[in-house]
Amino acid sequence: MATANQDIFDEFLSERGHETESAGWERDYNKKRCPECMGLHGLDAVACTVCGWEP
Repeated sequence: MATANQDIFDEFLSERGHETESAGWERDYNKKRCPECMGLHGLDAVACTVCGWEP
């Protein structure tokens, strides 16, 4: 049931121009890049040490 509610909510947001995909690390050569602040981190990073973002 939670999945159906989430799908409805995602549809509502996407119809209004919001992104509904779950955010993840971006890759920049051999580094991970935070999608929030663009800080670069090693491949073993689990959280951004610049802004605190976590996937």
